[in-house]
Amino acid sequence: MNNNVTVLEIDGSALEHNLNHFKQQLHPKTKILAVVKAFGYGSDGVQIAKFLEKKVGYFAVAYTHEGIALREAGIKAPILVLHPQIPNLGSIVNYCLEPNIYNFKIFNAFLKLATQTALHEYPIHVKLNTGLNRLGFSPADVPTLLMQLKEIKELKVQSLFSHLAVSEEKEEQAFTDNQIAIFSENAQQFQAGLGYKPILHILNTSGVINYPKAQFDMVRIGIGLYGFGYDNKETKQLKNTHNLKSIISQIHNIEPEESVGYNRAFIAKVKTKTATIPIGHADGISRKLGNGIGHVLINGQKAAIIGNVCMDMIMADITTINCTEGDEVIVFNSQEMIQEIADITATIPYETLTAISQRVQKTLKP
Repeated sequence: MNNNVTVLEIDGSALEHNLNHFKQQLHPKTKILAVVKAFGYGSDGVQIAKFLEKKVGYFAVAYTHEGIALREAGIKAPILVLHPQIPNLGSIVNYCLEPNIYNFKIFNAFLKLATQTALHEYPIHVKLNTGLNRLGFSPADVPTLLMQLKEIKELKVQSLFSHLAVSEEKEEQAFTDNQIAIFSENAQQFQAGLGYKPILHILNTSGVINYPKAQFDMVRIGIGLYGFGYDNKETKQLKNTHNLKSIISQIHNIEPEESVGYNRAFIAKVKTKTATIPIGHADGISRKLGNGIGHVLINGQKAAIIGNVCMDMIMADITTINCTEGDEVIVFNSQEMIQEIADITATIPYETLTAISQRVQKTLKP
């Protein structure tokens, strides 16, 4: 049991608001695939999936063990494994997960397993590389792949998909339009070659907003579920889902010239009162937030993080704040605070959220 006093509260009502925001952009028959990889973007993939299971048609995870965790928690909805590895293909079948087949090596390995275990029309997802150049068959591979797929009964293409590289940048519209055109052309080849129509999907969170004509049969919502759009205007229409909280463990009265923390990085110039808080860089608090650069909220007031961020603790200046040991500390509870942390640490909200350690307790509140 995780009984850590540092807690990430997941706001279920905000999560549902965000889901509904994207649903309103879609045609009635367009399916939604919820991306719950990376522990639900730093929260808890299992709790997120349980909350969303009756509200979406599909889930996606990055790796096999993430899908296994959902199955062991009782999730019955279909789960796409976006980056399966050959050593884990047996587990994918054992747990009724659906692999992304992105090159001939993994295709042949999975076909061999399917033949040995007498699978019949096991669902696979074929990824096309239309310009991201990360994973996927090239368009030139499609004729050879289709020839092989037509001759086998062990596997069935559940979906054909690709991934946009710059869907959030409107100045790159020509590039994105070309990706969509390539995908559309290959989708027609697949439908003609297979004799049936797989589910088609290419749009991610920002794609849903910027390229509504490319919804096809399904869209994938990731960061949007957790409160962030491709720009400030879009983000303001969403709600924050991640609220990171801790408590004050101890209060110290520091005399002038006394230091706080490792390397004596903070030396008091005047009498100073500090709070020690049980969260550190092992929990996802960047060391760049130390030495007065970042802050937390205590009783509604900003308390600067002083000294170096420790592995398990930070210290904050509470000289002007009326508080006591055991009081609540807000690390972040809004999109603005998360974005500020991302800006300070020269990164993006994705990294700020997914950096939250698994030793932090996670609680979803409906």
